[in-house]
Amino acid sequence: MTRSIRPAGPAALRPSAPERARTVASRPAAAICAAGIDGSRVLAHTTTAAGQVLLVVPTDGEVCTAVRGSADGDLAALLLVTDHAPVPLHDAVRAQVWLSGWLTPVDPADRCEALLAFADAAPVGALLDVGATATLLSLDLAEVVLGECGAVTELDPEDYLAAAPDPLAEVEATMLQHLDESHPEQLALLASRVPREWVAGGVVRPLGLDRFGFRLRVEQPGGHRDVRVPFPVPVSGPEELGAAVQRLLCAAERSCPGR
Repeated sequence: MTRSIRPAGPAALRPSAPERARTVASRPAAAICAAGIDGSRVLAHTTTAAGQVLLVVPTDGEVCTAVRGSADGDLAALLLVTDHAPVPLHDAVRAQVWLSGWLTPVDPADRCEALLAFADAAPVGALLDVGATATLLSLDLAEVVLGECGAVTELDPEDYLAAAPDPLAEVEATMLQHLDESHPEQLALLASRVPREWVAGGVVRPLGLDRFGFRLRVEQPGGHRDVRVPFPVPVSGPEELGAAVQRLLCAAERSCPGR
């Protein structure tokens, strides 16, 4: 039994599909597939604020070699990014996004500006190797597909590029790991917001966190159920997270006076 994410109570707000795709695409686990290339390593990747999809790959690798050898100067390719839960779960893959289009080398005249835009979105060490052992490529985006909760959604590339990653994406892993390891009482309070019949016989684990609230995983012998526990009001950034969590926990305590 595997269930998609449902609100724990009244219909909960949640990120749009383009926003979720941008959030998933910000995760580091990625691979490139192309004709004759099955899951080649990507050193780094990002979608910049201006909507440019950039990749750093080894200069002597098969992707860069295929791009250089292409008769048309570009290479039809697919970038697969996988989003893993930050805590140990039986099914740790939360979502995947497929970005497909055509790879071309970034023109040397544009490389400095592109690297700065890359660093603004994802300040990774691999950028320091560009021009030496690594090459910067651009993906001219043609198709975007989001796979999540057992469903596959095709997105308009323009909608994807116009969206932004969730504002809590950078702090999500640390928050959920701390909750899972050090605050079982708070996790139990969050679980109290889930209908009892959904939790019966299961183990509740933190699955996700975004500006709209928590996602919980109820692991049961026959599978799992994912549910959403929303904040009273969505947050706009990490600076609002502490107060939102406290209000949510206080509401849970009030509804469980015997705890």
